[in-house]
Amino acid sequence: MSNLIARPSKLPSNQFDHFYKGGNRIGKLRSGPGGPMRPEEWIGSTTTRFGESVNGLSKLSDGQLLRDVINANPTAWLGAKHIEKFGVSTEILVKLLDPDQRLPVHYHPDQSFAKEKLHLNHGKTEAWIILEAPAGAKVGIGFKEEMKKSDVASLVKAHDSDALLDSLNFKEVKAGDAVFVPAGVVHAIESGIFVLELQEPTDLSILLEWDGFAVDGDKDGHLNLGFDVALDALRLSPLRKEEENEIISRYESGSKSSTNIFKSVADPFFRADYLTGDDKKVEAGFGIFLCLTGDGELVFENSENIKVSRGDAVVIPFAAGSFTINNCGGILSRPPAA
Repeated sequence: MSNLIARPSKLPSNQFDHFYKGGNRIGKLRSGPGGPMRPEEWIGSTTTRFGESVNGLSKLSDGQLLRDVINANPTAWLGAKHIEKFGVSTEILVKLLDPDQRLPVHYHPDQSFAKEKLHLNHGKTEAWIILEAPAGAKVGIGFKEEMKKSDVASLVKAHDSDALLDSLNFKEVKAGDAVFVPAGVVHAIESGIFVLELQEPTDLSILLEWDGFAVDGDKDGHLNLGFDVALDALRLSPLRKEEENEIISRYESGSKSSTNIFKSVADPFFRADYLTGDDKKVEAGFGIFLCLTGDGELVFENSENIKVSRGDAVVIPFAAGSFTINNCGGILSRPPAA
């Protein structure tokens, strides 16, 4: 593929080692290496792991980095309106998460904190689309009651995982649920929940616990800021009832109609649609489509059609124009509207 040509492309697997266990379901779905310590795949990623220069970046099938191809022809990939509003950033990072152990209690800074303390343009607001979940599986999101910074700091220093877990508000989830997670809100995901995650394009995580995980949180859990500073990015108050109603949504994977997955609270950060073969035309724009059911085809206005099967991930440039899908279903992840 020439650097100057922007066209839809299937993405090879992009799993790599992490500090928690998992990854075999990703390997099976995406023809990747699987586990035991590769619980994430970064799909269509132009984002690197925190503090690294290459690891995390997605490659196209010919070996070129997607980041480099987009930078070589940003208007064709992202569209003029997107560039006018956001620059050449894709504004989104899409992941598969497949944890075989509970994720540690952690949180992410917002844009203002990231700009002031880390000199970055994005924080890490994220959202989880539940693809599979064991019966009774739960996610923790937000504190149950008002916390004090000093009390949280004491729990972190004491490595008191039980008390930190007990402080969280846990909610049961099942396949088809979606949970929007504002930056600053503490959270955790139980083992066995298979997630498609959308987020701002950074790798910014602050750990409140890490015993039993392959990471030294005292050294690497606070973004090199120290916990006294890092804890200033933590929301200490619980989510209000009206906020809880906004962040929880649901789509039906067996539906025959395409639908938006998140409520409007997510619109400033990213968009996701569950697409079916209902002939709904999707407007032109950068996106990443993950096929979850069927053997079908993406039909583009300005590019060759692409045949897809379950597990295929396709990165779509603006230049491909509008498109429809036939005989398959999946999730289209997109940046916020320009």
